Amino acid sequence: MAFDYLSNVSDDTAEREYTEYLKSKGLAPKSERIAVGSSCGRVSMGAVYAKICSPHYHASAMDGIALSASRTFGAGETTPVTLSPDEFEWVDTGDPLPDGCDAVVMIEDVVREGDCVKLYSAAAPWQHIRQIGEDICAGEMILPGGARISPSAIGAMIAGGVTSLNVVKKPVVGIIPTGDEIIPPCENPKPGDIMEFNSSIFSAMTEQWGGEARVYPIVPDDREKLREMLSRAASECDMVILNAGSSAGRDDYSAQTIRELGEVLYHGIAMKPGKPAILGSIGPVPVLGVPGYPVSGIIVVERFLRPLIEYCSGQSFNEDEYVPARLTRAVVSGLKYKELVRVRMGSVNGRLIASPLNRGAGVVSSFMKADGIMEVPQGTEGFEAGESVTVRLLRPKKEIYGAAMCIGSHDPLIDELADMLHAAHPAEFLSSSHVGSMGGIMAVRRGEAHLAGIHLLDENDGRYNVSYLKKYFPNGGVRLVECAGRTQGIMCAKGNPKNIRCFKDLFGGGISYVNRQKGSGTRVLFDYLCAQNGLRGSSLYGYEREELTHTSVAAQLASGSGDAGMGIYSAAMMYGLDFVPVCTEQYDLLIPDHAWESPYVRHIIEILKSDEFKARLNEMGGYTLNDPGEVRCRL
Repeated sequence: MAFDYLSNVSDDTAEREYTEYLKSKGLAPKSERIAVGSSCGRVSMGAVYAKICSPHYHASAMDGIALSASRTFGAGETTPVTLSPDEFEWVDTGDPLPDGCDAVVMIEDVVREGDCVKLYSAAAPWQHIRQIGEDICAGEMILPGGARISPSAIGAMIAGGVTSLNVVKKPVVGIIPTGDEIIPPCENPKPGDIMEFNSSIFSAMTEQWGGEARVYPIVPDDREKLREMLSRAASECDMVILNAGSSAGRDDYSAQTIRELGEVLYHGIAMKPGKPAILGSIGPVPVLGVPGYPVSGIIVVERFLRPLIEYCSGQSFNEDEYVPARLTRAVVSGLKYKELVRVRMGSVNGRLIASPLNRGAGVVSSFMKADGIMEVPQGTEGFEAGESVTVRLLRPKKEIYGAAMCIGSHDPLIDELADMLHAAHPAEFLSSSHVGSMGGIMAVRRGEAHLAGIHLLDENDGRYNVSYLKKYFPNGGVRLVECAGRTQGIMCAKGNPKNIRCFKDLFGGGISYVNRQKGSGTRVLFDYLCAQNGLRGSSLYGYEREELTHTSVAAQLASGSGDAGMGIYSAAMMYGLDFVPVCTEQYDLLIPDHAWESPYVRHIIEILKSDEFKARLNEMGGYTLNDPGEVRCRL
C-alpha cells in the first residue's frame, strides 16, 4: 500500500504558512555584541550613532604653510604678500592646524625668500583644511538598524569613535545525518557503504546564506538515539536539518520523532523532487526533515531553509549586477584618470535614478551609503544631468527598487524616518541625498524623487513652502505633507562668550560665522533676515564658508573654529551649544502624485502619524508637532 502522507500542500503555501507558524512560536532574529573590526558582512541590530567627529581635529589637507587667511588679503601677481617666519608654519598633509591659523597654502604656491615666503594670491578662510566633522559629525546616525556592514562602514564607525555594536546573531543550523549505511567520507568505501556528504553541501549553503553550520555525528536508524540527538540539537541550535528518514521506509523515524518532541506542520509537499519533506518544530526551533537523495535535499533546503536563515540573519545574498540609470546631477571628471563615482539609487516611475554622493577621497561615509558605483572612463570629461549611465550595484536590486528616493533639505528626522521605515518594513528603504530645499523641488519637478524635504520662506508673506509649489508646479501634481515645525536660531559656543542675544549681534564685529550652502532653506532664512534688518550678509567673516548639514555647522562651532551659525535646536543640543531662538519654521515633505500611492510613501505617512515618531522628535528637542502626515496643500 502506498504511504499516505499527512499533506500534499503546494510549496508556496507551505513556505508562507511555515514561516508564519514559526514566527508565532517565537522565531525571531537574535542579537549579540561584537567588536566593530569583526563586523564585516554582519547586520546592525539597531541604529549606530557616532560618538566623536571625524576628523576630530582640524587637519591640513595639503603640504604647505598654515597661516591666517587675513594676512594674505590683497595679494596678487603685481602685489605679492611677504610673510615673516612668525606669520606662518610649515605643515604636511594630516598635520593638526596650528593655533591662530585658518588656511593652508599649497607648497606649489609658496615662493621662498630665505626664511620668509612670498604669496602671489590671497588665501580664502579654511581653504585646504579638513575641518572637524567633514566626514562624520558626533551624534549623527552612521548606520540604520538592519544594515549590512561593509568594509567602508567599519571605517566610518571607527572614525566616529564606535568600537563595538549590536549585530544580528548568525543563526546556528544543526545538521544531523542519519542512517545505518552512512559512513564518514573516506577514500576506500566498502560495497553498501554510502559516504555522508549531504551535510557538507548543507553546511556550505548555510554559510553562504549567512548562517553558521554545526554538523553532528551520524546517527544510526535507532529511534532512541535519534530522539536523543534531535533533542540535543534543538537545545543548542536555532534551526535543525534532519537528513534522511523522512520517507516511508521501515526505518524512517523522522516525522514520528519530531512529533514526539514537538510538532509537525506538514509532512509531504507537492513538489518533485522533495515530496517527502517534513516541516516541523520543537518550540520555536524549526526542524526540517530532508530526503536523503542529494538533489531532493538541496531543493528542499533551498526552498524552505533559506528564507528562515535570511529572516533570522537579517540579510540576503545576491550577485552584483550592472544596470542603466538616469543621472540626477552632472558629474565632471578629468581626462587623465578613470573615476569611480559613488551613487545613491532608487526607482522613480519605473526608471532607476542615480544621485552622486560626495566624491572626496577622505569621506568614507559616502562609500558606506552608496547603492552603486558609476564609472567615468579615462578620457571622458563626465556626464550631463539626465544622461543614462551604467551603474554596478552594491546592493541587491530588490533593495534598490524598494527604496524611496528623498532628495532635498537635511534634517536628522529624515534619518529617523529611514530607520523606522526599514524596521517596520524590512524590504523598504529610504534613500536620502541632502541638496537643499530648492534642489529637492527641482528633483521632484524632473521626476527624480518620490519625496523632498523643504522649508522655504516666502519673503512676501512670511509663509513656508506653499508659494514655491505654486511657482514651480503651475500645473499641479504635488502634495505638501506636514512634517514638523522646528526651531531655527543662532547656535554658538557654550556660555555664549560673544554675548549674542539677537540676529543683529552677529554683525557687531569680531564674529566668525559658519554658513549653510546656497539653496538650503536655512541660507534663504539667513539672507531674508539680513534684508529685513538692513544688513549685508557678505560683510560677515565666514559668510562664504558653507556646510551641508545642521550637524556639520554645529560640529564646527563645538570645535571652536567658528563663533556662530544658523541651525536647528536639536543640532545645538546634540553638541552642547548655546542657542538663541529666531523663529519656528515649517519643515514639510513634498510628494508628487505619481508616488502618493506607492507602499513606501504610504508607510512613511503612517510613521509620521505614529506615537513612536513623535517620541523620537520630542527626545531630540526643538520640534513642534501639530498634524504630521496630514496634507497641508495639494496642487
